[in-house]
This record gives sequence, structure tokens and C-alpha cells, in this order.
Amino acid sequence: MRKKDDTLRGTLLDSARALADTEGIEAVNIRSLAKRAGVATGTVYNYFSDKNEILLALTEEYWKKTLPELETAVTGGSFCEQLGEIFHFLREHILRSAGRLMNSLSSAETAGQARMLSMQTALEASLLRRLEQDEDVREDIWDDTFTREAFVRFIMINLMTLLRAQSPDIVFFLTIVRRILY
Repeated sequence: MRKKDDTLRGTLLDSARALADTEGIEAVNIRSLAKRAGVATGTVYNYFSDKNEILLALTEEYWKKTLPELETAVTGGSFCEQLGEIFHFLREHILRSAGRLMNSLSSAETAGQARMLSMQTALEASLLRRLEQDEDVREDIWDDTFTREAFVRFIMINLMTLLRAQSPDIVFFLTIVRRILY
């Protein structure tokens, strides 16, 4: 088997992104991608098994670029302020292109969840770091069962649920978090 060329893979993803942006996600398929990239259809199959694989790769690439942006965009002083900023940052990005990509992956949900686990893990690590840096958080709330890590997982689950539900805000959730932490 021939070695895959990362440059060509990048070109294919750039072409897929351009197709999605100009003609819509439904226009992205192996043949249209091959035509746009100027390669044979079989060449595309060397990199992607089907349309879902292409869309998964685009989604993963999108979040790999977006998460570092989030790190610099969130500047709130307290953990709760930062959590609110994170929610609105992610909500805005999901409403734009990321949501279109993620919604198109319904038939590849299991594969998508597995591939996005690293992105969720990175976000969870960021939340934990932010929580630990907030000097106003009460120390007496933590014990062997109620750990910072378990609390951050709880926050992640609820944050993702609110984002999936397209909630316009998280005021109630932030009130709960604030009452627990301070």
C-alpha cells in the first residue's frame, strides 16, 4: 500500500471545506471532492472511506483550531464568569459552521463521539485548570467523592446538554455552580 501524503490530505480537506462553504454540506461527496481537488476518485478513497469520514475530519479539524481560540477569548475573573464566556463562545461557533458540520454527522454519531473525545478532554482539562485558579472557590466542599475532577465532568455534561438543546443562556446553571463553589 502506498504511503499517504499529509499534504494531499490537507488539500482534500481544504477542497471539502470549500465545497461545504460554497455549495453546502450535502454537496460534499467523494466524486465532487475528487473533481474539486483535481484528483482521481480512487485517490480520495485512499484518504477517506466515505462522506461521513470527510465530515468527521472537517469537524475534528475545526475544533482543533477553535479550542486554542477559546483559551485566549475567555478572560473572565472568576470560574463562573469564565464558564459563561465559554458557553457563549461555543454556542456562537456551533451556531455558525460547526453546528452544520456536527448535525450532518447523525449517521456517524458513534464514530464522531469517539473522534471528538480528545477535544472534550482538552476542554475538560481547561475547565479544571480554570477552577483550580479561582482563589475564591471554597476549599471545604471537596472530598473523596466530591472531587474537582468529578465536578468538572458534571459541568461538561451539563454544558454539552445545554449546547445541544440550543439554550440561549445558562443563567440558571451558573447560579447552581456559583452556589456550590462560593
